[in-house]
Amino acid sequence: MPQLETLHVGAQIPSRVFTPTSVSLFLYNAAIWNSHRIHYDEPYTTGVERHPGIVIDGPLQGDWLTQIVLEWLGDDGALVEFEYTNRQASYLGATLTAGGQVSEIDSTNRTVSLEIAIIDSAGVVLTPGHAVVKLA
Repeated sequence: MPQLETLHVGAQIPSRVFTPTSVSLFLYNAAIWNSHRIHYDEPYTTGVERHPGIVIDGPLQGDWLTQIVLEWLGDDGALVEFEYTNRQASYLGATLTAGGQVSEIDSTNRTVSLEIAIIDSAGVVLTPGHAVVKLA
């Protein structure tokens, strides 16, 4: 768990690399009851909807952002605010990195604001977000 006294604006939180597979996308979409064919049916995705490949779910990317924040936070704090936007599609075969940094520290309320994002291998921010955590 991060210690408020040792944090500073600009401090990086640990990043995590994600490379989804057709199986992981299938399982994710089955779990959330998402039947949109762009997440599993390549002929439909490329032929009908004209994407270059199977689309990685936007909500899955939000889940990855949540995971890195919660892993960094540990058990002695709480995620109190979380938001993200999907700005650009990503496709099966992409390697995506979730990461972020401290953007604000409120010592009085023991809260830390984080700017977080999913970034592709070319360094393009696909899914920017913001989180606020409260430290114990």
